[in-house]
Amino acid sequence: MKAYLEPEEVKLMEAMATCLRDRLLVRLLFRLGCRVSEVLALRASDVDFVRSTITILHLKKRVGVFCSKCKARLGRRHRFCPECGDEVAETVTRFQQHHRIRTLPIDIDTLDMLREFVTEHDRNDFIFGINRHRGWQIVRDCARKAKLQDLVNPDTGQVRGISPHRLRDAFAVHAVKQDDSGDGLRLLQEHLGHASFDTTARYRKVAGDEHRKWYQKLWPAV
Repeated sequence: MKAYLEPEEVKLMEAMATCLRDRLLVRLLFRLGCRVSEVLALRASDVDFVRSTITILHLKKRVGVFCSKCKARLGRRHRFCPECGDEVAETVTRFQQHHRIRTLPIDIDTLDMLREFVTEHDRNDFIFGINRHRGWQIVRDCARKAKLQDLVNPDTGQVRGISPHRLRDAFAVHAVKQDDSGDGLRLLQEHLGHASFDTTARYRKVAGDEHRKWYQKLWPAV
């Protein structure tokens, strides 16, 4: 069982789409490597058809827990406040929103498909106009029709179905296979919008298949 989708398999998923909208959704998730929430939040105004770029707004919500006395931030397992030292009997919960904007290049073929869809449907607001559940459903249906097998998590061994995030993973692995240098990984981190480089670096280990090749050199076939 495989860990990641190959580009040829994503092409099969596109071919199984029943309409331009669904084909475009699969294409953008893979070609841009975006989160499904980012793709579904795209508006026509986010696309620069002259410069061939797309502006992505990533909104992440976090829940913060704070001491009710001194307002210091607390961890989930804190029994005593690290600032004032009082026992944590009551906490204050705050919802925090973090906005990050990044501008991504887009290939000409995908841009032309996007232009066709926006023009055909006169999309001035959200391009897709569907919710997250429907987006997942479209991806799963395309994978099922393409007769693609489930994937296995390379870290835990857990079997998982093909979802929008698996297309994001496929983009990352494809990018690392093309360029696994330090600069390449830094660019990939910026493109994916990873706050931590460690999150991006894990794709290098899988894509490069380094451990297996290292071991095979120790025990060459005779």
